[in-house]
Amino acid sequence: MAVYTEVAETELAAFLQRYDLGRLLSYKGIAEGVENSNFLLRAEGGTFILTLYEKRVDRNDLPFFIGLMEHLAANGLSCPLPVLPREGEALGELAGRPAALFTFLEGMWTRRPTVGHARQVGAALAGMHKAGEGFSLARRNALSVDAWRPLFDGCGARVEAVQAGLSTEIEAELAFLEANWPRDLPSGIIHADLFNDNVFFLDGQLSGLIDFYFACNDLLAYDIAICLGAWCFEADGAYNVTKGQALLEGYDGVRRLADAEIDALPVLTRGAAMRFLLTRLYDWIHIPDTSFVTKKDPKEYLRKNRFYRQVKRPAELGLTRDATLS
Repeated sequence: MAVYTEVAETELAAFLQRYDLGRLLSYKGIAEGVENSNFLLRAEGGTFILTLYEKRVDRNDLPFFIGLMEHLAANGLSCPLPVLPREGEALGELAGRPAALFTFLEGMWTRRPTVGHARQVGAALAGMHKAGEGFSLARRNALSVDAWRPLFDGCGARVEAVQAGLSTEIEAELAFLEANWPRDLPSGIIHADLFNDNVFFLDGQLSGLIDFYFACNDLLAYDIAICLGAWCFEADGAYNVTKGQALLEGYDGVRRLADAEIDALPVLTRGAAMRFLLTRLYDWIHIPDTSFVTKKDPKEYLRKNRFYRQVKRPAELGLTRDATLS
């Protein structure tokens, strides 16, 4: 569910008077997404996405997010662009929420990623990393390794109700990650949430990336680790090494991975799994069942973290040091 704030037609019509888009024809809520309220909007001037930013998104971060999309698009990445009203300021207010209008990106997200999808995602992620170079604003990753222990502590004693022994298991993994987290790797703008519902395909070809509201500055290879967890596991929980190889080769074909990034991937994948385990666990414990937010099972990423703990060499994730990764 991703419509937390309802918008009256009269309010929306008044909001659109700032734009040269003609008459409002229709609008409806979009179910996908968890952070903001989104609407598909049709006007005489075209089709757009209207986003209302909810309380979980810091208003101070909005210039970063909106400016980043403009920067990425200007540097060749296919992504939604903010639509500017006559006065030139993308961010407005609607129904008591900060709001902005974006161009409509054609395509659909895939529920059953293939090896071909994974390869294209790897290439698109590398393209985003290169397109992000030179962006003048910066945003700290508030969900990186330094934030995981406070997030875990905030879950309290109810962690054991999710699974017996989970507190001890997480504590040991946090200690490992804090002691072994790589610091001196190439960094820049990362998406930090490139799951399959944030990538659109049209006729089998990747048409663009969406939802940059976790984007921040961090290790580029950490973004790859997030994608491996999002795209390369099957419905039964098994890691598909062929998809992993395709994603990594797709990435390396656009932005060549440094040896140090390759060597760090086993640790980075463990950390990426821990990040989503903990944020899901926190929501699982703290968000009421009656809330509009659809809670995601934290145990999915517990299983992924357990798999990554057994990985000793990058090759087990699909990396080869010959061919494209030599």
